[in-house]
Amino acid sequence: MSEFTTVTRRGWGTRSKNSIGGAVFGFILAALAVLLLFWNEGRAVKRYKDLKEGAGIVVSTDSSVVDTKKEGKLVHATGDAKTSAPLKDEAFGISEQAIKLIRNVEMYQWVERESTETKTNTGGSETTRKTYSYSKSWKPSLVSSANFKVKNGHENPTEMKYKSATQVADGVTMGAFQLPQFLVKKIGGATPLSVDSIEAASEEIKAKARPYNGGFYFGADSTNPMVGDLRVNFSSVRPGPISLVAQQKGNSFAPFVAKTGGTIALLEPGTLQAEQMFELAYDRNKMLTWAIRIGGFFMMGFGFSMILGPLSVFASVLPFLGRIVETGTTIIAFLLAGIVWTLVVAIAWIFYRPFLGIAILVVTVALGFLTVRKLRAGKSDSAVDTTPPPLDTPPPLT
Repeated sequence: MSEFTTVTRRGWGTRSKNSIGGAVFGFILAALAVLLLFWNEGRAVKRYKDLKEGAGIVVSTDSSVVDTKKEGKLVHATGDAKTSAPLKDEAFGISEQAIKLIRNVEMYQWVERESTETKTNTGGSETTRKTYSYSKSWKPSLVSSANFKVKNGHENPTEMKYKSATQVADGVTMGAFQLPQFLVKKIGGATPLSVDSIEAASEEIKAKARPYNGGFYFGADSTNPMVGDLRVNFSSVRPGPISLVAQQKGNSFAPFVAKTGGTIALLEPGTLQAEQMFELAYDRNKMLTWAIRIGGFFMMGFGFSMILGPLSVFASVLPFLGRIVETGTTIIAFLLAGIVWTLVVAIAWIFYRPFLGIAILVVTVALGFLTVRKLRAGKSDSAVDTTPPPLDTPPPLT
């Protein structure tokens, strides 16, 4: 591994100007986060309605025969996905009775990694130390060395002689039905395909490659790879049981169009009941919804951090003060993000789920009112005069 370091300095004025530009970008980032969150809630509700509608009307059908009475209906079917002809990779001489044949190619290349260390100086200037390190690694696509900080001695090839590719079979069937390509592409579960010999490959490949870990190796020594060496292996998706939910269309299937305009076309490996397939679809919708919600929150937090960024830059004339302000603005930014995130999701729920959204809003307001009332009652109780009454004056002695 080799390293190269650069040191640059930016004055307080330049940093201030850049931070103001960053604040403008922060506004845009926060606005995009709001739009993303609002859209996500609508998408989630729409998908939920589609699946709920589908779960209520789906009917099961026997895949061994085409039942014309179920034409146009949303059907659930199970069976073995089969192919009539093998898939072939002519160049490497691979032939496999498979639904998918996948060629995986990797090249040994230089990789650049950048690490940055920034120090704020008295007066508000900033010194940035960047370290570029170079190492060699197997990569599935070309790494352009033209953009490296140090190009000399770290040159990568500009092309890959052989590239990764996936072949998908035509004419895949399930019982009496022909599976359309959009469903075939959903079939997963690839397993490694070991190649015992390279004799079936083209003459060009046989002249340059050698067997390696069930695949092919292009290079002088696989134990000591050089930049530009290639290794190629294969995997396949073999025929097997699948389950699907889609609209029956003749002796094939099409996406079912729900009342909202959304579509339903589900496929899972193995033999599953319709209820199980819809449960999986519900779970995926929830996972996607929360992934976008969390992503939107952090997107908004970074946006607010950039908006408040000039404050820490202005305060960095004294480095310790700049660090304090930066920490404070970051906390404030994510607190603001949490508040806005909650409001956007709540408003979206009212927009897309009015009854549920309004009910949640009413409960939230009621809880807030009760909390405030309880706090006020606590203060009133603490304000009561707890001074003990004075003792009665004893009668005079006689």
